[in-house]
Amino acid sequence: MSNTPTDTGMDSDAGSARNRETLNTDVMQWLSALVALIGLYLVASPFIFESTDAATWNDTLVGTGIFLLAGYNFYRLSKDRLASVAVASLTVLLGLWTAIVPYVMEMGSNELATGTTLSGLAVAALSAYNAYANGKADAPDHVRTRA
Repeated sequence: MSNTPTDTGMDSDAGSARNRETLNTDVMQWLSALVALIGLYLVASPFIFESTDAATWNDTLVGTGIFLLAGYNFYRLSKDRLASVAVASLTVLLGLWTAIVPYVMEMGSNELATGTTLSGLAVAALSAYNAYANGKADAPDHVRTRA
């Protein structure tokens, strides 16, 4: 017979609390803000660089969508809630579309095409990390106090 203590069930709640995956919402909030700012850049870029009508509409509509979706997750994170994985995933798809759109339609200038592609890659990568981290987490990490 062994003299090791047995699990009485009392430690299982403490153990599950220790095994919970928490997420620092401050860091993820700034990540969402960066994605939202990239969305605003996409909205402005056709008016800064030479562009076609199709490129102007595309970057304006997709950039607005990215801004609103990332802004929604920024708002959720500012309230110490986890970001929506579905919203972050939709933002990834918009970022991927933005990355490939210069190869699908005429953009009007190389500067706009390059900026659009790089913005799309950044949005897709940052939003994919946001979706992954928030999907893996069980609860937000309450590291700050609110007044």
